[in-house]
Amino acid sequence: MEPFRIKKAAFVTSVGQGGGYPEKRAAEIALVGRSNVGKSSLINCLTGNGKLARISAAPGKTRLVNYYLVNDSFYLVDLPGYGFAQRSRGERESWGKLMESYLTSGRVDHLLLLLDIRHEPTGEDRQMFQFLLYYGIPFTIVATKADKVSKSKRQPSANQNAKLVGAPPWGLPFSSETGEGRQALLDRLDSIVSEKLPSSKENEAEPLTEP
Repeated sequence: MEPFRIKKAAFVTSVGQGGGYPEKRAAEIALVGRSNVGKSSLINCLTGNGKLARISAAPGKTRLVNYYLVNDSFYLVDLPGYGFAQRSRGERESWGKLMESYLTSGRVDHLLLLLDIRHEPTGEDRQMFQFLLYYGIPFTIVATKADKVSKSKRQPSANQNAKLVGAPPWGLPFSSETGEGRQALLDRLDSIVSEKLPSSKENEAEPLTEP
């Protein structure tokens, strides 16, 4: 079987608290993490389009729910980052309402929780993980910026951060700079989408497990 590839990806729309979500597709896979953890870079790396998701030098610029349609089949959804200290109280409250509105919409099928492999998870990271558990959203822990630590430490660090955030002790090391973990994450997306397709019930798709 050929490895899964993204042949087409395009920005669709940005959504605020007022809703206006695009039409449903086979699956909706969202990315969440601290500001500057590398969500936009990850989307660009996965899709092979360095200009698809806008990358800002200043953290905290993503303030809306941004939809990207992949292979005319499923959505990758970039959620606003959290933990940016310079945001006002009003902005943080607005972020909370926007996230709650999205997470309770019933649209998200799977969530990629991005953690910086170089640092232990923050209180906000652990709180975000508790949100996922509360809302019953399936997840995958992705340890970004894997190229910033030595190769021998990448998998152990990813596993340790997953454990510290409260998840089972396995994370996927990923680097947007080198492409490490790219195919593994693409295969994970393929599994998620396949499970949502009507034929998946007949094929009895295997649940997601540690590689």
